[in-house]
Amino acid sequence: MHAKEAYIVQALPAGARGYLLKDSAAHDLIRGIGDVAARKSFFSPAVAKVMLDDYVKRLAQHGTTDRYGTLSEREREVFQLVAEGRSSKEIADLLSVSPTTVETHRAHIMQKLDLHGTAELVLYAVPRGVIA
Repeated sequence: MHAKEAYIVQALPAGARGYLLKDSAAHDLIRGIGDVAARKSFFSPAVAKVMLDDYVKRLAQHGTTDRYGTLSEREREVFQLVAEGRSSKEIADLLSVSPTTVETHRAHIMQKLDLHGTAELVLYAVPRGVIA
């Protein structure tokens, strides 16, 4: 409902897999419901822009360089699956590892990339073409 980054970031740890503004187009609502029902993430274009603008601003303030290259091959696999909205259990099943191993990879990814939640991870993934 609110386009402020603070509201969006609070909703995600509470379990939200998507975020739409109340003035979103009907096709965004339909797509969002479909994506979330398919256990994917969905952010309306306006929300994605707010999050991306905030992320870019923080990168500029901290002079951060792209650290994606520091991820191992397995961390990149986990990164992509998390960005696609998959749960740790789903990722564990797909990669034939334990959910604890997935959580360890996720923690390393977040630390290496200096990300602080799934929303930031998704916004980091989009400009790199990891997800569409």
